[in-house]
Amino acid sequence: MGIATGGSRVWYGCTCYRTGYVQKTLPHYIENTADADLKFLEMFKSSFYQDLALSEWLTHTPPELVMAHLGIDKATLDAIPREEAVVMPR
Repeated sequence: MGIATGGSRVWYGCTCYRTGYVQKTLPHYIENTADADLKFLEMFKSSFYQDLALSEWLTHTPPELVMAHLGIDKATLDAIPREEAVVMPR
């Protein structure tokens, strides 16, 4: 599990049956680096949950702002998926 904190990125190697914790509001990602299927359970203290994928956020922000702040060209911006990619098991 990768967690972005204060401009840096930290990688936590979670092995089988380990628990990872992400502090509220910290950007994070889950990556399966093993050969076996990943089983992931996400729990919250609230009955309300809202997900916003980075790709959705970037593609719904004015293109000039995204290109200027990230230093990318129009072709790179256009290659970002406009909808959230949902990963489902095989």
